[in-house]
Amino acid sequence: MKIAVLSDIHGNLAALDAVLADAAARAVDRIVNLGDIVSGPLFPRETADRLMPLALPTIRGNHERQLTEQAPESMGASDRYAAGCLRADQRAWIAALPETLQLSDEVLLVHGTPDSDLAYFLETVTEAGLRPATMDEVEHRAAGAKAKVILCGHTHVARVVRLDDGRLIVNPGSVGLPAYADERPYPHAVESGSPHARYAVVSGADGHWSADLLKVEYDWEQAARNAENRGREDWARALRTGRA
Repeated sequence: MKIAVLSDIHGNLAALDAVLADAAARAVDRIVNLGDIVSGPLFPRETADRLMPLALPTIRGNHERQLTEQAPESMGASDRYAAGCLRADQRAWIAALPETLQLSDEVLLVHGTPDSDLAYFLETVTEAGLRPATMDEVEHRAAGAKAKVILCGHTHVARVVRLDDGRLIVNPGSVGLPAYADERPYPHAVESGSPHARYAVVSGADGHWSADLLKVEYDWEQAARNAENRGREDWARALRTGRA
């Protein structure tokens, strides 16, 4: 079984198309989507239209929750732009997405952690900034999740951790936004260091699972120009450089 794992597309249609083409070339058996699908200044409506007919196993991220639960005046700029673009049928699709999904007895899909769409799984934020989570921290966040493979997103950081009990936790990185800055719980930057679209392929046979972290080229310069045209210089820099 080969599963392509996509997360944090953020309305970047060109990056999504490049990743879908790469996954098809690798003859994966399934493609899953871990959320944060449309929020951002690029192509929310078109991204939803690309994904909805595919009917991929998909969960919601924190941005889908915010789009369905918050009033536009309470939203950040990325959610507010997406909210103004989406049709009623696209809103209904987003609202129906589950928070987590047990893909099989062995594979669990979450956005942040099994308990929260905002918590970081494989990273920890301190007053000094972002760092990789310790094994004890990851073990604590994975407590209660019995799946052999836990697929998570949210942080946009591609990383694989194997716990002492053999469970594999995989963050594929972000398809559509390679860097961002956040203020919670302390100011920090998340940076991939390159503009590539990222995803992962997890492979399982006879109960053993492994993961490959992949990066894909696409026209990120055009994506950055699209962001600039919508007044988002922060996105333009992230899309061009992978730096916040």
